[in-house]
Amino acid sequence: MRLIRSALLAAVISILGLSAGRAQTDGGDLERVVARNVQSMLSDDGHGGVAVALRTGGRTLFYNYGKANARLDRPIRPDAIFNLASVGKLFATTLLAQAVKRGEVRLDDPVANYVTELRQGGDIRDVTLGEIASHTSGLPREPEEYEPWHRGRYTLPDLIRFLNSWKASPGHEPGKQDIYSNLAMILLRLALEGALHQPFETLMRERITGPLAMDSTALRLSPALRARAVQGYGPAGRPIGIPGIGESSNLDFSVAGQIFSSPRDMATFLAANMGELPDHRDLQDAMAFAQRGVFTVNPHFTQGLAWQIVNRGDLVIIDKNGGLPNTSTYIGFAPSIQTGIVILANRGRQNATAVGRRILHQLAREGGEPPLEGADPD
Repeated sequence: MRLIRSALLAAVISILGLSAGRAQTDGGDLERVVARNVQSMLSDDGHGGVAVALRTGGRTLFYNYGKANARLDRPIRPDAIFNLASVGKLFATTLLAQAVKRGEVRLDDPVANYVTELRQGGDIRDVTLGEIASHTSGLPREPEEYEPWHRGRYTLPDLIRFLNSWKASPGHEPGKQDIYSNLAMILLRLALEGALHQPFETLMRERITGPLAMDSTALRLSPALRARAVQGYGPAGRPIGIPGIGESSNLDFSVAGQIFSSPRDMATFLAANMGELPDHRDLQDAMAFAQRGVFTVNPHFTQGLAWQIVNRGDLVIIDKNGGLPNTSTYIGFAPSIQTGIVILANRGRQNATAVGRRILHQLAREGGEPPLEGADPD
């Protein structure tokens, strides 16, 4: 049985004085709800930990459990830096939504308008920006699903060759179905570079992280930021990778890299997505646009621009999850109770999605403890 040691129950709490929301549960009660649910993500071996940022009533509270690096005996802190995995997709779709709101692009623009190497392709020319941002492009999760013969990682020329040869077979027609695609989201980054004439990393810094003062969030970490990066661990507690260096990908070019951030930065990103930073109306309008439903998968699940809209009847949650062999991540909020949560764990295959949703449900319904749900794709 996995237990939370008493030392792991110590929480670091920080309050940001932003706009007031609904009446609050006592801080101790909030901590107990978080600790009780995070328990399932912690192990007695001490390899890994969990950082939680809870946004409720216009304030942010940080709760930290376990180790950022077991060998160095470094605890998790709000400024520790984690690999965001697929939660990082939200930066590309936020940039897209902002560009749409500013009239720089349209969701129904063909992606080949901006990745000009695709103009000589076939079915890829029918795929739009909105489709690649909402997992409705028909593209596979990874290119090797179509090319099992391919050896080694995909360079950018390899990727362009694959996209130009891709066929929209039945069940993979653009705009017709939900197929989770990491490939499509990397294509979105390339399209943003072509449409806005700057590297994706620069766009992210100048349009999102810079204005929000998220100075611990980057596609590539400086040596100073890398010193704060957590060690990642596999599900069984084995160290995986070098802190601050992205997990190996099958895509071998810079724009395809993974995004890193801290709990403190992601709490700011969460507050902005909840519309609680009055000095950033332009960006928050774009974020609200990205959260709108684009494709209804089933009565309980609608896909936005990377965001997922989950409706279980008694509560609507807007969220995004991520996972790699050495990291498990979640960001989500319930608009009806103006409460949100970020969960960052430096251990793979931890069900951060289920834990995050369960905490939001419990805060929405006193005494309500719905069963843990299975995670949506990372």
